[in-house]
Amino acid sequence: MIFQKSHTVLFDLDGTIVRSRDGIVDSIHALLRDLGHEPDMSMDLTWVVGPPLEELIGHVLAHYGDDRVQEAMALYRKHYESEGMHKSPVFDHMRNVIETLSAEGVRLFIATSKPRHLARKILHLRNLVQYFDGLSGARADDSGAEKPELIASLLREHDVRREDALMIGDRRFDISGAHANHVRALGVLWGYGSREELTEAGADALVSQPSELLDAIRQQFAAAEAHPHR
Repeated sequence: MIFQKSHTVLFDLDGTIVRSRDGIVDSIHALLRDLGHEPDMSMDLTWVVGPPLEELIGHVLAHYGDDRVQEAMALYRKHYESEGMHKSPVFDHMRNVIETLSAEGVRLFIATSKPRHLARKILHLRNLVQYFDGLSGARADDSGAEKPELIASLLREHDVRREDALMIGDRRFDISGAHANHVRALGVLWGYGSREELTEAGADALVSQPSELLDAIRQQFAAAEAHPHR
């Protein structure tokens, strides 16, 4: 199908556009050392990409019997802004997806639980910021990071009809956040959420590789036109 000017794609950032796990995990290990802990390298931290920061920091600290969440969050921000965010390469083929959608007139937005200023910095670092019409993210103190509210804000502020929108993300938060706003959602399998997680969240379809994403987006918009009330 040919994209329409009203078609709008909302992208998650971490695990969808950029491979951010290493920078996030390294920042967590650094803050743990600052707090006097030796990081447990056997602890699988892949899951930390996606949830709001306060939630994930609290969970990690509990493993060490520590409850200094606010101090840990401040330390995380320091390490992530100085080093971690630079370890966020774009997934292979995602630049082509974004450039193609933009060239064909699709409106593009970012909906991320990451603070807005950090998300914007990463887009600048990767020379992608010019393709996006807007960005919705958490505040600088990491509050306001819930996906349903972030997506609702984008739809409202940019006058996007829910039937013209499609959310793309790698975690259940992206799927449930979209569906809370009656927006279709594609789950991507190259990020940090499992097939089981995305299926249980009710993803409208799953995409295995970035090279398959453009076709999947076209299919979702075609399905929306055929069945306008999901």
